[in-house]
This record gives sequence, C-alpha cells and structure tokens, in this order.
Amino acid sequence: MRGGESDKDVDVQPVRGPRVMLYSHDTFGLGHLRRSRALAQAITAADPAASALILTGSPVAGRFDFPARVDHVRLPGVTKRHDGSYISQTLGMDIEETAELRAGLIRSTARQYDPDILIVDKEPTGFRGELLPTLEMLRAAGRAKLVLGLRDVLDEPEVLAAEWARKQAVEATETYYDEIWIYGLQSVYDPIAGLPLSDALRARMHWTGYLRRSLSLPAETPEQPYILVTPGGGGDGEAMVNLVLSAYEADPTLSPRAILVYGPFLSGEIRADFEERVAALKGRVTAVGFESRIEALYAGALGVICMGGYNTFCEVLSFDKRAVIVPRTTPRLEQHIRASRAEELGLVKMLDEFRDGLTPQAMIEAIRNLPFQTEPSKATVGNLMGGLDYVTSRVATLLSGRVGQAAE
Repeated sequence: MRGGESDKDVDVQPVRGPRVMLYSHDTFGLGHLRRSRALAQAITAADPAASALILTGSPVAGRFDFPARVDHVRLPGVTKRHDGSYISQTLGMDIEETAELRAGLIRSTARQYDPDILIVDKEPTGFRGELLPTLEMLRAAGRAKLVLGLRDVLDEPEVLAAEWARKQAVEATETYYDEIWIYGLQSVYDPIAGLPLSDALRARMHWTGYLRRSLSLPAETPEQPYILVTPGGGGDGEAMVNLVLSAYEADPTLSPRAILVYGPFLSGEIRADFEERVAALKGRVTAVGFESRIEALYAGALGVICMGGYNTFCEVLSFDKRAVIVPRTTPRLEQHIRASRAEELGLVKMLDEFRDGLTPQAMIEAIRNLPFQTEPSKATVGNLMGGLDYVTSRVATLLSGRVGQAAE
C-alpha cells in the first residue's frame, strides 16, 4: 500500500453482470413482444447476474408484467395494414420520419446499455432497415455477439426469398450475425430452405426447439369445463371470432361454454357488435378484451380454438391442450403452413378454409369433437419444447470469457 493509503481509499469497481438486449419491431400483433419476453425471462432466470432490455414497438408493452432484471424501451409505433403496407402511429410524422426516429433511439440505447448479446427477432435489418446503424456500431466495436432469432415458419419459400432480396436481408445476415437461432425443429419445418445462404452461415445455425410457456405466478382458473377461444392479438381475428359466435348462435345445445379473449387489437366498433352477441348468449360465451396472464386460461381449458400464430401454438403445446387452429391466409401463409404441418404430425386439428370451408356448421362439429381429440403429447415428435433450455445454454456459451469485467 502506498504511503498513508488505506483500504477504504481504494475505488472498488463493481463487477458488471451480463447484459442482453432484445429487439422486436412489433408492427402488428403481440407475437414478437411475447417471444422476446419469454426469452428474457428464461435468460435472467438461468443467470441471476444477468439483465435483459427489450426494445419493442408494441403499443401494449406497458400492460405486461416484466420479471426482475427485465425492462423494456418503447419505440414509436407503426401499424401494419392487412395489405402489408405500414402507417405511423406517431402524430404528425410520416413513416420515413418515424423509422428514422426509431433508428436513432435504437442506436443510442445500444450505445448506452452496451449489451454483451443482441438478439434480433425475425427481421435481420429491422423495420425499414432501422437496425443497420446499430448492427454496424456493435460489429465495429467487436464486443457484442449478434444473434438473429427466427420463428419456425416465416412464409412460403418463394415469397420469403423475394422479401429477403428486397430488404437485402441475406447480405445483412451474412455480414453481421454470429449465430442464427430457429425457434423450432427442422423435422417439423425449415423456414429458410429457399434462401441463398452460404454454407458458412448455415454452419452457424441452431435449431432450438419450441419455446415453452408456463404459469409465471399461481393463478385461479375459471369454473370448468370451458374452451378457450383466442385470436392472439386480435387485429386479424374478426373472422374467427364471428365463426365461433355464429356456431353458438346456430346450435343452442352446443357445449361446453366458451371463454373468449378478443385481444387488444380488435377494432372497437367490431368488438361492440360482438359484445351484443355475447350478451345474447346468456353465459354460454363470456368474453374479455385482454389478458396479460392468459396462461392461466390455457391451464384450465378443456381445449382451445385459436388462430395459428407462433406464440399461440407454443402455448397449446406447452399446456398440452387439444386444439383446433383456424389459420389466417393473408397477408402471408405462415399460419396456414404451421397449422397444416402440425395437423400432419398429429399435434392439432385445423379448420381449413380451402378444404373445410369456414361455416358455422364446420365450427359446431369442431367444438363437439374437441374433447375427443388426442393431446399433442401423444404425437411422436422428439424434444419438441426444449427451446428455452437450448437458448440459455447458447447464451452461457456466448458469454463465457466475456463477462466479469469491471463496470466502466
């Protein structure tokens, strides 16, 4: 010790815990945010020193509970129309100005937070390329590991190839990303089969398995028996909800009762009409607008009528529920591809507008047959739900040798 210097005079730098940043562009629905939230929760639960920060464009992010050491930054919102085009939710700003604002917020957040790992959901370059300045900054700094996370199905191979070519997504993925994680199994579906990726990039791909969901907190389930009806975020769920209500209206003996969760993005005018119809069914169907802990409703349900989004599919599998999927077919065939493949594997049943027709009678039969379906667990698909364990293992590997340094 130098002359007169005591232990208490020495600055002790705190050990910095691992930092994981997750980006989800969230232009439509709840899927990207819920997937990022599930990943962040698993990562921080596996490593008590780790923190996670989610960058999200979801307008309902504040209505979700986030676990300890997980937080979010809300990006200015944009809305995806049914034709695939976008409009800004920000008053007085066009879509180009909004994208530029978002890009600046993402880059400044990444600079301040200084993540050890960045996990990007689905869009390699972000919404309208907004992620590219951040990717360039992090790559130039050379400290953070960059990961692209893809759901099990993206779109038809030809359509996806054209989309990625238009967005220069292949070049960005080859240039910036250390790994690709696919949240599914290759034996179920290969979402990038039609993309011109190099052998070197394919060698950096990891098939994680699906992302299991669980009850985060003990919760009371409603009086049983009931079926859960959920269109996910609800923005594209009008047709499915109408079909379920029409089935109960057409058959006064149809049972069990249904609990309908509209989702936060169902149009208010459409929901008002549905509310009148629900009231007229006198308890045979009850409805709520949004349920941030929908897992409790899954846990107690006899079965599920749903659309075919990734998160809904994971919830059906996680809670081992008999399910009938009514997939949307526009603006992309993602849900139809997922539901078709799941039906082939014996995981669910599908009500297919091309094959079955979306009629009240078809829905009546689907609801009546639901209790007699086999549970997804009876299908012989190996290691289906190991995704979160695989992800936390990969995070630990990427972080090895990169943490423990003093905070700056």
